[in-house]
Amino acid sequence: MSQREFVVLGTASQVPTRQRNHNGYFLRWDGEGLLFDPGEGTQRQMLHAGVSATAITRIGVTHFHGDHSLGLAGVIQRINLDRVPHPVDVYYPATGEVFFDRLRHATAFHETAELRPRPVFEPGPLPAPGAPFTLEAVRLSHPVDSFGYRLVEPDGSRLLPERLAALGLRGPDVGVLQREGRIERDGRTVTLAEVSVPKPGQRFAFVMDTRLCDGVGELAEGADLLVIEATFLDADAHLAEEHGHLTAAQAARVATEAGVRTLVLTHFSQRYPELDGHLAEARKHFDGELVVAEDLARVPVPPRRP
Repeated sequence: MSQREFVVLGTASQVPTRQRNHNGYFLRWDGEGLLFDPGEGTQRQMLHAGVSATAITRIGVTHFHGDHSLGLAGVIQRINLDRVPHPVDVYYPATGEVFFDRLRHATAFHETAELRPRPVFEPGPLPAPGAPFTLEAVRLSHPVDSFGYRLVEPDGSRLLPERLAALGLRGPDVGVLQREGRIERDGRTVTLAEVSVPKPGQRFAFVMDTRLCDGVGELAEGADLLVIEATFLDADAHLAEEHGHLTAAQAARVATEAGVRTLVLTHFSQRYPELDGHLAEARKHFDGELVVAEDLARVPVPPRRP
């Protein structure tokens, strides 16, 4: 049975607090596991959340500020310690190559796993061999190079057993129909459209440190699940603009304009020990499924659109 869920490993911006670990996020997408922005303590949070190193197939780093990348060294060494049997692709801004290299080789360890660096030079599609989706990077607006990531599953179709049975189609015939889109049966052509209904692909978007820019809306467009930073409240909007961040209200407005189904707010400044204000502010602008992330929370990807 397929499983698609988002696991929150940490929600703190800049520094961890007593209640919030540094950033860290894991997307379980059927047989794929995408780890995003592993800050300090990510290994331990993975243990608490029941996420093994073997589950990681790809890592995405949005930018090289410490709260989004200092845990990368430990995660890479854990992947090697556990002898993860499959290649692990790592995406990160190409201008941060020196930081990636330092983190990758921060200390001595025995390399047993295949790590495939995938530096991001420009916005656009990313190499994702073997993935049942496309992965894209979109440039954001922050004091250092920052990219958001979007996962897009292609549209498909779902076969209707009762229609197949009515036409006497079974076994190898069904395989031919799926591969070729049509099959000759009893003197007539049966098309895939006759025995199936559309199965819309799903979309996931990950937006971290950025002020409002075109890239935020581009990433969020049509997302079934949008994970987005909401570092500040509107009362501190001047700080958000100055430091390259979003407010909860800005994030919620983007989600509404983009047709997002489930909105997850995260990356909270230490100035807010409680997050009731983030919930109230976002709710004024977004009436869909709204989650103010907490460490170790699990958020299911919503069911497919009808």
